[in-house]
Amino acid sequence: MGCRRVAFSAVLTLATSMSTMGMATETLPRGVVELFTSQGCSSCPRADSLLGELAQDPGVVALSLPIDYWDYLGWKDTLAKPRHTARQRGYAHVRGDREVYTPQVVVNGVIHVLGSDKQAIEHAIATTHQGATLSLPVKLVLSGDKLSVTLPVAHGEIAQAEVWLCGLTRKVPVEIHRGENHGHTITYNNVVRRWVKLGEWTGVGRTLSVPVAELKSEGIDAVAVLVQGGTPENPKTMLGAAVESIH
Repeated sequence: MGCRRVAFSAVLTLATSMSTMGMATETLPRGVVELFTSQGCSSCPRADSLLGELAQDPGVVALSLPIDYWDYLGWKDTLAKPRHTARQRGYAHVRGDREVYTPQVVVNGVIHVLGSDKQAIEHAIATTHQGATLSLPVKLVLSGDKLSVTLPVAHGEIAQAEVWLCGLTRKVPVEIHRGENHGHTITYNNVVRRWVKLGEWTGVGRTLSVPVAELKSEGIDAVAVLVQGGTPENPKTMLGAAVESIH
């Protein structure tokens, strides 16, 4: 049977300047792709594999957000978080369409498409990448034991946004012993393991610093930073994003 349809505390430091030492990333990606998936969904492995391909594209910030509402099918998802389920429902509420299913992809916080349909995902990226969407360059610098996140001054009118850091595990192989995918080992890519709110952004340039030691747990080996309008309950347009390894 297919399944389609149906705080961590961190030390944050404001700074007026930032060291140029260490690894630096300043990107203007064309798409943020969030895949809502489940280990208990027989329709999801193709989408999980596709997200792995998208994660290799430097112009895409690809995230896997396992949900928990299919756990009753016989296998409890080992990576799922209730927060991901709430985020998926929040997107549906903002859109007003009540479309919550797996595998579902939300592109740039605006459009949803079937997570295994690469052509639809690319079309959604092209359709939504306009105006303020992903117009904000987010700069990440890994220097020693700290990760610095720099946001520039806004030019022109821009809505207030929240800045979130997502702790990621690049690859997580999971052996599934029950449910619709029993007997299979599926690799999940860029799995979101932790959410840390860094603060608000209102168009004022700022730099925030996070100790890397506080991020390296649950197998976290990379981070994504999302600058997004709305709130966790009502997520809206993605204004900026970047991803960086923290080996």
